[in-house]
Amino acid sequence: MNDEATVVELNHESRLQSEDHQSIRLWLRLLTCTNMIEQRLRARLREEFATTLPRFDFMAQLDRAPDGLTMGELSQRMMVSGGNVSGIANQLSGEGLIDRSPVPDNRRTLCVTLTDKGRKRFADMAAAHERWVVEMLGNLSQVEHQLIMTHLAQLKRGVTALET
Repeated sequence: MNDEATVVELNHESRLQSEDHQSIRLWLRLLTCTNMIEQRLRARLREEFATTLPRFDFMAQLDRAPDGLTMGELSQRMMVSGGNVSGIANQLSGEGLIDRSPVPDNRRTLCVTLTDKGRKRFADMAAAHERWVVEMLGNLSQVEHQLIMTHLAQLKRGVTALET
């Protein structure tokens, strides 16, 4: 797929009709921006580190929990099935990036931690990931960043209130 086709595919706003409600317009703009950023991050991780976004996310969760996480905790934090987590864990373990060891109180449960090699690899990827995100959002001023964050927090509160 060429870059132009990817942009068109990711641009959900192209579906808009003149009579669409402003909330639909906003939703599609948010979705388009999110998809464009995610697609670029996926491509950069693949090109520069020969890895995937789910593998990066898996390692990010472990980096935030130096004492390790169970497979169930990883599944919950990543919001994916246990099968998805197991597949990623098998790959990362095979590359020597994670360790899996039985939990002392429950030998059927595995605790997953980054190895020294995994911590170094993740640190390199995380630094690059941060640069890429800063680059993609770098055309916004500090005031614009804060304004968007404030508005998105308000939106998040409104959506959360609907869940109760």
